[in-house]
This record gives sequence, structure tokens and C-alpha cells, in this order.
Amino acid sequence: MPVITYREAIRHALDEELARDENVVVMGEEVAQYDGAYKVTEGLWKKWGDKRVVDTPISEAGFIGMGIGASMLGVRPVMELMFWSFAYVAWDQMINNAASVRYMSGGKINCPIVIRGPANGGTNVGATHSHTPENFIANTPGLKVICPVTPYDAKGLMKSAIRDNDPVYVMENTLLYGMSGEVPEGEYTIPLGVADVKRTGSDISLICHGRAVLTCLEAAEILAAQHGIDCEVVDLRSIRPLDEETILESVRKTHKAIYVEENKPFCGVGAQIASLIQDKCFDDLDAPVLRISAVDAPAIYSPPLEKLQLPYPDQVVAKVLEIA
Repeated sequence: MPVITYREAIRHALDEELARDENVVVMGEEVAQYDGAYKVTEGLWKKWGDKRVVDTPISEAGFIGMGIGASMLGVRPVMELMFWSFAYVAWDQMINNAASVRYMSGGKINCPIVIRGPANGGTNVGATHSHTPENFIANTPGLKVICPVTPYDAKGLMKSAIRDNDPVYVMENTLLYGMSGEVPEGEYTIPLGVADVKRTGSDISLICHGRAVLTCLEAAEILAAQHGIDCEVVDLRSIRPLDEETILESVRKTHKAIYVEENKPFCGVGAQIASLIQDKCFDDLDAPVLRISAVDAPAIYSPPLEKLQLPYPDQVVAKVLEIA
């Protein structure tokens, strides 16, 4: 299979869906003539023109609201946020209106919108540009949240998100955009709500999402080489809908679990997963379910300290050794 970057994989998904469905449009700040703030949409405006790839004003409340309204009329907008931190000024549209319209219309109005962009710390852009709001969004019935970590997953999940009739919010990561991986040339999609076992193992389950998957894979190699501990790494891929069975199947096999995420710990995704495991797998556990999250503070601006705020492989290794 060809090896392409994460940003190229997303671009291929957008390009293919623009070709497949004339109702698909790409909108956002600098997505057209500038080729995207992170060059994800590079070349799409030249290929598809002003009506399919649209630059918007710097007003998330305005263009996200416009996209949600358009989606209710049959358009399938893919909206780019330069940072997910900027979503908060459009919170009413995204959390209140988009999530509720199908329910409140008795199923007569869909909202097939995709909102995508980077949601991560670790890039030295400060506390107001480093949010990871997947837990906030997943708390809202009617919304779907995905966090692809590989180019393969990014393309397959993006195509499924665009075809979905509900709002799908895609949490990407600026630190992943340049990462390369194998991606098939032909048509493929990945269903929302299906986790992926990135590494099979027998001693402990490392359950994770987003860039924390890469942290866990690196920690798993260290644990295998230096301590003889065989870790299974389960990538949620989709926060909501959630693939509960893959999580539980892994824990029933290994009897130990740690959840690793770059989200904050208080009311984080890991809290939900820990509750799920202890509710449905309590008798299978040989140790408490542990969690590793970002340090519970605003994103630290100092680069050396910010690296310690997010989970890192040696931290995962140390936590595994506590219960191994």
C-alpha cells in the first residue's frame, strides 16, 4: 500500500467525498486559497472551485451556525476549525442545536455535518489553544466523536463521518499531521463505533485514544523488552459511539487495565471507561483499573514542562509496573 501522511489521508478522504457527492462542501478559515492552516485542504480549492471549498470569515459562531443550518437543508458540510479551542464561541450551535434537531423534529430533520480540526496540547501554543474537548462533546446525546491516530484510520473514519446523517466531530492532532502510514488506494471506510486492537497482548490492557495510542505502543515495546510484560493496546478510535465489547473482551483476557489519554482527568473519557470496566468486568479484574491523564491544569506554555504535562512512555511503564 502507498505510504502517505496523516494530513494527506484526510485530504484524500475529502477529495473522494467531494467527487462522490455533490452535496459535500468544505468550509472554514483559510481552507481554500491558502490551502488550509495545516495544509490539509491543499489543492482542493483549485480542483473544486469556490462553491465546493469555501473560505469563511474569522467567526466560528457565524460559519459553524451557517454550516449547521445548511446541513438541515441537505448539504453535507465539512467544517474546519483552526483549533478546537475556538469551538467554544459556537457552543450553542454545536452542542445545543446540532445535537437536538433530529430529536426535536421527531426524526424529520437530520444534521449531517462534520466539524474537524486539531484538539491537542504539546505544541507550545498556550492554554487558550490547547483544549481536548472530546469528553464535553461525548457527554451530549445526538453527537458523535472520533479521534483517529493513524493515516489509515483518519481516511476511513473521515469518509464514514461525512456519510453519516448525524453531527460527527473529528478530533485531530497537529503532532500527527506529518506522521506517515500505509493507506489503501481503493475505496474503504471504517465504521464509527468500532475500536481497534493496535497490539495484541496477554498481561495487561492499555486502553487509549488519540495520540496516547502512540505513547502506549512505545511503552508496550519497552515493557516487553525490559520487563517481559506483554501489553495489549486498544485504540478506541471512536469515543461515541463506544465499542464496549472490544474493551471488555480485552480486559477479560488480560485481567488488568489502564486507561491513557491526553484529556484532563476530572470527568475525562478515562473515568467513563473505568466505570464501564468495573461495572461489567469486576470479577475478571486482578487489580484496580488505573488511569493516566494530562496534568489537571491549563496547558503549560513552557515547552519542557508541557512535555511532562501530557502522558509519556516512561510514565506508562511506571504505572504498569505498579500492578504487573
